[in-house]
Amino acid sequence: MGPQGSPTEALLDVVIPARNEAGRLERGLATLSGKLARLQVGSRILVVDNASTDATADIVRQWSGPVPVRLLQCARPGKGAAVRLGLLATTAPYVGFCDADMATDVEILDDVLAMLASGAQVIVGSRRHPESDVEIYSRPFRRLGALAFNRLCREMTGGIIDTQCGFKFFAGPLARAAVADLRTAGFAFDVELLLNCRRLGAGVAEIPVVWRDMPGSTFSIGRHAGGCLRDLLRIRATARRAVTPAPMVPIADELHVG
Repeated sequence: MGPQGSPTEALLDVVIPARNEAGRLERGLATLSGKLARLQVGSRILVVDNASTDATADIVRQWSGPVPVRLLQCARPGKGAAVRLGLLATTAPYVGFCDADMATDVEILDDVLAMLASGAQVIVGSRRHPESDVEIYSRPFRRLGALAFNRLCREMTGGIIDTQCGFKFFAGPLARAAVADLRTAGFAFDVELLLNCRRLGAGVAEIPVVWRDMPGSTFSIGRHAGGCLRDLLRIRATARRAVTPAPMVPIADELHVG
């Protein structure tokens, strides 16, 4: 293997979707890059600036750390659009994504890497796993909304108990194939992504996590709940018709390297 973290020989690529994350991204990059360095395998981070209006991109451009960090810019708003673009830009055998706030403790990456090396195809961090250590949502309305949303997602995905935790890892070729047909640009994209993985024959392993509710979330029940529900209904209707979804805007039209 070449130099640790060499982009051409990375074993693990990790995508961070980031929309107006200037207040949290520097700490998140420090946490994730420190952990990846301790894994002692080739790795890199791909930060997807999702139409930010703050200094998110500048933080990435100026970043210096123990593993390579690449900036991608996605003009189409939406976490799903950003994750899709980031995963399609990966080249490593193992890939994944996590949120900029690092709400999920990245120390679990040792176990994730071992599972991927043993043949696991999809690994989902699950806040509802009985062995997880989870801080209760500080906003009751958001918690109630999450519970209702989770019930519908669980039904649609054949029993995956937490589709929405922003910590998922995959066999690289599977992830790139699954996101190629992803249509959902918003927060409900995880459901479509997991359904696409199932359609491609992959099993899904849910693992316990340590998770803390971080302030500054870009998700708002008031702003996003309606759109998420519409997306879920469309995803469910598409899955029932067993029609392969049409792709989103071609990647070449969305991607700009910072």
